[in-house]
Amino acid sequence: MVGKRSGKALLREEGLERTDNNMDLTTWPQVNMINQKNYYTEYLKRDDQILPLRLLQEERRNRMTTKAKDRDRELAGATAAELTPVGADIDMDDDAVMEDGTEPLTGQDALGSKVIVIHPGSQNLRIGLASDALPKTVPMVIARRWKMSESEENGGEPSPKRRRTDDGNELEPEKMFGEDFSSQYSKMCAELKVHMRANKRRVLPNSKELIVNYNKRAPPETISEHNDPLRIDWTEIPTNPKEVQDYLTGKEALRIPEKSNPRYKLFWPLQRGWFNESQYSQKKNIFDDFSTIVEEAIKSQLNLRRKRDWTQYGCVFVVPDLYERRYISQILEMLIRDLGFGKVCFIQESLAATFGAGYSISCIVDVGAQKTSICCVEEGMCLEQSRINLKFGGADVTDTFIRMMLYDHFPYQEINLNRRYDFLLAEELKLKFCTMNESDISPQLFEFHLRASGQDTRKYTFKTYDEVILAPQGYFQPSIFDNSEKLKGRRKLIDRSYDIYEGGTNDPTSSAQSEVILMISPSVSSTIEGNSDTANGQIPATQGKPGSSLLRKLNDSDRMPISATGTPAPEDDDTPALGGENGAATSASSAQDNVLPIIPLDEAILTSIRYGTKGDERKTRDFLMSIMVTGGGAQIPGFNNFLEEKLKAARPQYKEITIGIPPRELDPQGVIWKGGSVFGKLRGTNDSWIGRLEFDRLGARALAYKCMWAW
Repeated sequence: MVGKRSGKALLREEGLERTDNNMDLTTWPQVNMINQKNYYTEYLKRDDQILPLRLLQEERRNRMTTKAKDRDRELAGATAAELTPVGADIDMDDDAVMEDGTEPLTGQDALGSKVIVIHPGSQNLRIGLASDALPKTVPMVIARRWKMSESEENGGEPSPKRRRTDDGNELEPEKMFGEDFSSQYSKMCAELKVHMRANKRRVLPNSKELIVNYNKRAPPETISEHNDPLRIDWTEIPTNPKEVQDYLTGKEALRIPEKSNPRYKLFWPLQRGWFNESQYSQKKNIFDDFSTIVEEAIKSQLNLRRKRDWTQYGCVFVVPDLYERRYISQILEMLIRDLGFGKVCFIQESLAATFGAGYSISCIVDVGAQKTSICCVEEGMCLEQSRINLKFGGADVTDTFIRMMLYDHFPYQEINLNRRYDFLLAEELKLKFCTMNESDISPQLFEFHLRASGQDTRKYTFKTYDEVILAPQGYFQPSIFDNSEKLKGRRKLIDRSYDIYEGGTNDPTSSAQSEVILMISPSVSSTIEGNSDTANGQIPATQGKPGSSLLRKLNDSDRMPISATGTPAPEDDDTPALGGENGAATSASSAQDNVLPIIPLDEAILTSIRYGTKGDERKTRDFLMSIMVTGGGAQIPGFNNFLEEKLKAARPQYKEITIGIPPRELDPQGVIWKGGSVFGKLRGTNDSWIGRLEFDRLGARALAYKCMWAW
């Protein structure tokens, strides 16, 4: 019986058998299908695949190799008695303290001698080497040749602005600042009298009339220039046009005569913590002026004249807590490209303050010239949701103090803060006479000298009463400040930063700052809600629903990124649908830009602590016990005690509220810079340096790996 034949045998007999010559059907590479149930990739999952981290590993490896070679040389050339014991730790950090009595290094060998620390402000720039004990302070201003000076622009309109009659004549001092200022000033005077009487202070019933009558009939006394021992050395402008400088910076710029030939105009690149867009027509000019001021300060204050040597130096740059991404990106490019530093790192202001003061947990209140920032710091990290940035400072106190003095018939009625010598005079008057101690409030006689270029010195005598305390109290009643032009030119030249994937704004925000915005303008919330609902194609069912504000959603740090494919949005007006959130987010940011964040300082501190602690009673108590005030705007006698009384009145259940000061008699104006210098000396533990190679290849993207906070 013949067995069953296979199919292959039949095909072979019929000549239909398939033969394989081991040749591919095509030369195109064959890609196998991905098993979608279980697939894995290592792309950007290992540190050696990320350039900044790979460079750090290579640097550590090279350092270990160098130390091992040095150790081998020591072993080869040392005797047995000189050898280090076997169990000793030879991998010492660079900044470890020597305890064998060795003298500290000095000069070029000192730790931090190759690191420059820069802390810019709206009015002053603090700069110095990390090895210095104190920073150098330079006015953050540049004077450029111009058609007319700043005091001659806008028809010579003085600052503070005075109201005039229809025919151009000046009004009486009581009416020149408007009814709102007059009524609020009178109200503050009455409240001060009531408070002083409650504290058993003596209050004269006619104190105001006494000082007004005296100031009305107080003529100045003229002193010839050669009899004035404290005369000012003004900046000399060469008579030869070819020798005239195009610009001057720092103190020299503030000492240029008003009627100089040619004319110079002052430019301030930073204003209220932002780039000053109101004074400039091109953003390139802002960046150039900023870079020029820093460059001249390094050459003049640090005596580093040759720019080619700056590649050997690193730079620690102090940035605001609530920063703008475009600001830091531009600063990074300026420091590496324009100034040529070898490496750069950034540190936030509040964190630097804790470094400088040696605090592990604190609520930092930095009162500057034009802005006030508040942030809670815990164990070396700024609590993101507690950051608050208010747009008032010491310059507002100066302006308000001058307005109050003019209201009370100040003898020098022609004072104009747009003039350079008047600006310096107003700052001097504030520093000398303003106080927040009620015990110092009484009719007092003072004097000052007015020194202007090309004029004889004039000596004025005047009396003050409550103006010296009511002007600083504007920190707690900020409506008395002139806030009319603080948003002028905002976003005229520099746009917001946008996320390249989602399309919305990606500048950092905080819940505390959003709460401040909503306290000032509740309509912002409803506007943003309307944008969100319109984007969803829905009609809001309930107005004022708790948590329905998109502004609060934008500040949620745990918000997941938008995905183009995924679960459809639920039918809830609380959740914006895909495609509408980016537009609503942009609208939310625009709404915030149109609101000036100004609330009383004590309320802002409590708001920051509330969002920083998230209701934790123990942390709240710790932060209230460790509030530290820094900055030049708060250097007013009695400021800390007054703030402490305000906080205790608002939170009477906390008896241990204290306002601390920097230790070791450190100047509160330089404590932030000091913290930056400490940070710059951490050679073995500071991994935040951005080198030229990283910047050339990654640009601002390197900040995502190098910043100590979530970039």
